[in-house]
Amino acid sequence: MTWPGPDDSDAVAFLLDLAKVQRLDGFLLIAGGDPEVRFVSQSIDRLSAVFDVVLPPWQQLKWVCEKPLLYRRARELGLAVPLTYEITSLEQATAAELRFPVILKPHMGGRSRFARAKAVLTNDKASFLTAYRWAAEEIGSENVVVQEMIPGGGESQFSYAALWDKGAPVAEFTARRTRQYPVDFGYTSTFVEVVDEPQLIEAARRLLGSIAHHGLVEVEFKRDARDGSMKVLDVNPRPWTWFGLGAAAGVDLGAMLWAIKSGQTVKTAAARPTTSWMYLVRDIVAAGKLISSGRLTKRAYFSSFAKVRAWATFQAKDPMPGLIDVPLTAWRVLTRRILRLL
Repeated sequence: MTWPGPDDSDAVAFLLDLAKVQRLDGFLLIAGGDPEVRFVSQSIDRLSAVFDVVLPPWQQLKWVCEKPLLYRRARELGLAVPLTYEITSLEQATAAELRFPVILKPHMGGRSRFARAKAVLTNDKASFLTAYRWAAEEIGSENVVVQEMIPGGGESQFSYAALWDKGAPVAEFTARRTRQYPVDFGYTSTFVEVVDEPQLIEAARRLLGSIAHHGLVEVEFKRDARDGSMKVLDVNPRPWTWFGLGAAAGVDLGAMLWAIKSGQTVKTAAARPTTSWMYLVRDIVAAGKLISSGRLTKRAYFSSFAKVRAWATFQAKDPMPGLIDVPLTAWRVLTRRILRLL
């Protein structure tokens, strides 16, 4: 089976035909990426005729998926958000008075190079305008979000992870994305640990309750050391990179989702504190940068391994993905970074 992608005109027909051929009536349909989230949510009426779609309709979901709408809704609910500039054209970008550094983000994840980059950091007006022109060419100027860079790295980044069912949380926990790559604004988390942050739960409940959320979700926050506030950054209504941490900490969100849909009673439990997840290959790089800059000691780095209970690509009973990941990552670095610079 070859998925044609969410932008294909026959994407819905493909899934409906797949269900017919493979006898998938009543199966859960879970979007695995941002473009798929939009596609499934917007096609929910047709897809729900066959599948059990684990998302709310787009009219509800768009308020947390599209960043301009997300920040508007968060402000309406009294939640803190980063300073975001209202720039929708090159003319406005040229005339804007910005407080650097600033970050450019796509309004929602996608397949473009800019969307895959997730964020572009700029430190002056010249680099900002260059990045803005490129981003606008990639996804359209109206879809480029220009935002302040909140000080701090992974130690300031937190997440609320949960399973919601028909507008109410079933299970939830909070985590700190302690290390990431790049280290100051992460393309991906590399070391994540369970922490107790009740204020995140209260904020996320208020936000997700406003759209009667349904399904898996991760809400990203960053603590602003300047005022101590937790600012909403992003919402991912799908499985995320460190999804396996939940099961390792005793809150298996995927198993709970299956159990609910199977008519079983779900017993919730609190996540075990300090339980950690690591993406070893990328974490070595992130830790190396932090150690070289004096932001992490070697002793603290090696001590963090004692808390790891889930790995991004490695399991003893199935070691091949972990072994393949080493040369695969090296190849990506060579082709996407080193050769591009030559």
